[in-house]
Amino acid sequence: MKILVLNSGSSSQKASLYEIGDTLPNSPSECLWEGRIEWRDNIAAVAVRNDHGTILKQEVAVLSREEAVRDLVQTAWCGKAQAIASPSEIDVVGHRVVHGGPRFEEPALLTSEVRSAIESVAPFAPLHIRAEMDGVDTMGRLLGRIPQIAVFDTGFHRQIPDSAAVYPGPYEWVEKGIRRYGFHGINHQYCAARAAQILEENLKTLKLVICHLGNGCSAAAIAGGRSVDTTMGFTPLEGLVMGTRSGSVDPGILTFLMRQGQLTADEIDKVLNHQSGLLGLSGRWSDMRDILAAIDRDDHRAKLAFEVYVHRVQQAVGAMAAVLGGIDALVFTAGVGENAAAVRRKVCEPLGFLGLQLDSRANSQPQLDQDIASAGSRVRILVIRAQEDWAIAAECWKLMRRGNAAA
Repeated sequence: MKILVLNSGSSSQKASLYEIGDTLPNSPSECLWEGRIEWRDNIAAVAVRNDHGTILKQEVAVLSREEAVRDLVQTAWCGKAQAIASPSEIDVVGHRVVHGGPRFEEPALLTSEVRSAIESVAPFAPLHIRAEMDGVDTMGRLLGRIPQIAVFDTGFHRQIPDSAAVYPGPYEWVEKGIRRYGFHGINHQYCAARAAQILEENLKTLKLVICHLGNGCSAAAIAGGRSVDTTMGFTPLEGLVMGTRSGSVDPGILTFLMRQGQLTADEIDKVLNHQSGLLGLSGRWSDMRDILAAIDRDDHRAKLAFEVYVHRVQQAVGAMAAVLGGIDALVFTAGVGENAAAVRRKVCEPLGFLGLQLDSRANSQPQLDQDIASAGSRVRILVIRAQEDWAIAAECWKLMRRGNAAA
């Protein structure tokens, strides 16, 4: 079965093509083809790679998102990065949908009813859901009446207990669906299963804290393979410090600024989502690589941004371990979690009381999907490659197999 995966963001587009046989493998298959677009105004920076190692990079002027996505996907069967002979080889398209609202936990075939339900929660994440539904439309026009499946980033967290999910505001909030939904669930779920494989343990017996540290950041507490708490909430803004997002702040700050007439609601949204986090504190950089390089140049604001970032991650690990009543493994994943040894080291330094002891040599040059704890550490420390697209493909394979079996 050949599965095309679209991972649509407000300013980026990723796409991957996988082939999965009659049995779902224990570890991710290599992509047949993958592509990425980063938008800057009307310019699309495009990168494409196939499984033969052919890599294409270019910047092109585009008139619309649909045009750019269509041209990107067509390189899977046209041109130098071709991986398949024809689009007719594609059996199903899977989409990462950032918000499933109160209804969706499991992946769902994108019928008109399901799509309407997704669009009804668009106010929760308007930029993401608009881009995701545009991707569905583009694939329908490009590939015809092919099955398309939504895999929800909130789905894995839908079963967290009310004590963790409910905000202590008026009960009317609960009735309106205002609650902690959590995000990054696709990768948190994948990393939990992958951690059990690496540790050669039964997932049902493990207590895991997973730190997804990328441009967006979240931590999750996983017990017995189920999410029981997470740092992101009603929106992806809550929780840890991120590249341009503030994470949690005292809401009194916002009402203060509004009463002072300094910021409107739209301006507050812009500040918290696009002008805060590492960028806001450092004044220049949202990328952890740039922050670390600036620290080496003795930039005091970069150092402050780093220290606030690490402090919030430490807080989250401690809180998640408390919720779990102990921890068997701490997992770092996503761009910063996988690549920033300094972040892992600083996060783990004060957590020895939990039983964590980092192997400094393994941490400095880790291989992905590796244990970097010292031999004597009571708690294992893992670095696991984020595999959202593969996880989406695997969910599509399962749903299609169930559907074929039922038919």
